[in-house]
Amino acid sequence: MRLDKGLIQVYVGDGKGKTTAAWGQALRAAGRGLRVCVVMFLKGDPDLGEVSAAATLAPQITVRQFGASRKRMAARGGGAWWQAAYADEDRRMAKEGLEFARTAMISGDYDLMILDEANVAMSEGLLDVAEVLKAIRERPAHVEIILTGRNAPQEIVDAADLVTEMRAVKHPFGRGTPARPGIEW
Repeated sequence: MRLDKGLIQVYVGDGKGKTTAAWGQALRAAGRGLRVCVVMFLKGDPDLGEVSAAATLAPQITVRQFGASRKRMAARGGGAWWQAAYADEDRRMAKEGLEFARTAMISGDYDLMILDEANVAMSEGLLDVAEVLKAIRERPAHVEIILTGRNAPQEIVDAADLVTEMRAVKHPFGRGTPARPGIEW
């Protein structure tokens, strides 16, 4: 199966669920025989639940990570990865991730490309918005794109066909509950 026309989707906002929604779309696509490639920016932990689960669905779902682990972020004095003080290493990994994503998009081997946390990488200056848009525009017509993360640049929102904003109303982090394996990671 192949899509007639791939659209651009953006999941943005300060609420939980952007990456989760993208992974739900990945499962739906894989269940219909579509090939999925997930490129994870800023997240480098191999023990993430979604990465482990996707390994059981290979080669239908391919995952590549281009980010530091929680342990490496903490060693640099960073808190949560989306609040981190980014280093040259993060810029290098983000650029490698974009090059990998661009090559995968252009190949036509995938029907759905998820650029997880690409919005954060752009808003933090790790990726150039114009380069991301160029890569998206060069893709074959059937390739669907999903970009996730807080603070989506306006140019990305303008280019999108669908934009969903996750808004935080209440979250257990506010009560001091740490991220839990299998739920938040």
